[in-house]
Amino acid sequence: MANAELDPGGEHRNPPTRVPLRIEEALVAAAMAAIALITAANVALRYLTDVSIAFTEEYSVALMVIVALLGTSLAMAGGRHIRIGYLVDGLPPPWRRRAEMAAMALAVLCFGLIAGYGALLAWDEYRFEVLSSGLGNPQWLYTGWLPLLSLAVIGRAVGRMVRLARGRDG
Repeated sequence: MANAELDPGGEHRNPPTRVPLRIEEALVAAAMAAIALITAANVALRYLTDVSIAFTEEYSVALMVIVALLGTSLAMAGGRHIRIGYLVDGLPPPWRRRAEMAAMALAVLCFGLIAGYGALLAWDEYRFEVLSSGLGNPQWLYTGWLPLLSLAVIGRAVGRMVRLARGRDG
């Protein structure tokens, strides 16, 4: 599809957006760096001292969820989300645009459900003072990222729908 345009260097070009995609890109880079540091520290400490800091897996898992949702947000904005290209690529351009808009609407619905139920889960964990099993931190500190970043995905999907409707993307 034409929505995944490449620049002269062969990299995917990001579409123009009101909210810069650099925000998500910087947050993904920071989270991945933190995961790498935690993992490297755990491996080095275990190798040098036979002591494990496996309890940090709790942070790594939370950071992986954050990376996945931020990556989904970037994919939505750039039109690089999962799709069935075999069915859509053969359509004429106006129908491709409609199919892409329908996919964005379904993504908004899906992540709206995730945001709603995720918020209820985080609220219950806060209200009932649920603690994480590894470190004993309040569990809502980890779960709260799910609805928040789902809203970011929704925002990027809606932004792409608006660009598609205006004929400026896709």
